[in-house]
Amino acid sequence: MRASCLHVPLLLAAMAAPAAAADLALQPVENVAPAEAWRFQATLYGWAAGVSGDVGVLGLPPKSIDITPWDALENLQGAVMGSFLAEYGNWMILTDLMWVKVGSDGPIGSNGGQIDFVQKQLTASGLVGYRLPLDIPNLQLSATAGFRYQHLNVDLDFDAADPRFSFDVDRTKQWIDPTVGLSLHYDFNDRWFLNALGDIGGFDVGSNLTAQGFAAVGYNWTKTISTALGYRVIYTDYEKDGFVYDTTQQGVFTSLGVHF
Repeated sequence: MRASCLHVPLLLAAMAAPAAAADLALQPVENVAPAEAWRFQATLYGWAAGVSGDVGVLGLPPKSIDITPWDALENLQGAVMGSFLAEYGNWMILTDLMWVKVGSDGPIGSNGGQIDFVQKQLTASGLVGYRLPLDIPNLQLSATAGFRYQHLNVDLDFDAADPRFSFDVDRTKQWIDPTVGLSLHYDFNDRWFLNALGDIGGFDVGSNLTAQGFAAVGYNWTKTISTALGYRVIYTDYEKDGFVYDTTQQGVFTSLGVHF
C-alpha cells in the first residue's frame, strides 16, 4: 500500500544557443516544461488477520470458523507480505503479494489419534488507477481496475489409533477475480498522511463476490522512509465443485515504505 505520495519533480534547465547576427544580438531563451518522472514505492507489511465465516470441502456441509488474530499468530508458520507502487503523471500501478502458512497439530478423540493441519494461502493482486480531476488541495483520488488471485492449499493428516480410520487429504483451489474500486491519498501536512483503498469484484467470474477495504494513517520520517498503521478487511464468497469458502479476513495492518 502506498505510504506516501512521491512528488520528486525532475527539473530540467532550458538552454538556448544564440544565433549569429551582424549586430551580435542574442535570441530569447525558450521555456521548456519539466518532464514527467516515475515515482516508486516498495513496501513491506504485516497483517495480523483473523478469519471468520463458513468453509466446506469434499462436498461436506460448510462449517463455521472463527479464528482470532491472536489464534492466527500462534499458529503462524511463515509469511511474506509486500507491495510495489509505480506512479507516472495521473497514472498509478499497484501490485500486492501475501503468502501465509498456518498449521496446528495435536491429539484428538478419546480413543487416541493425532491430527496435523497445514493451510497455505497466496493472495496476489494488481491494479491500474487514474487520478480523478478533483480540485481539492492535498487530495488524490483515483478510479481503479484490476484483479485479485487466490490460491488455497489444505493438507489434513489424521493418524487414528485404528489405522483403518486414518487418512491424508491434500486439496488445492485457485481462482481469479476482476475488481473495480477507488484509491485515496491525502496529505495532512508534509509528515502525516492518510491512505485508503476499496474495491469490489468477483461477479461470478471466479468467486460470487469479493470486496476489500483498507485505511491507514502514516508518517514520513524522511523523504525516502515512511511507516503506517491501519486496518484491512477482505471478504470472499467462493463456491464451486463442492468447495465453499465464504469468509472475512480482517485485522490490524502495519507497514514500512521505501520511496525512490
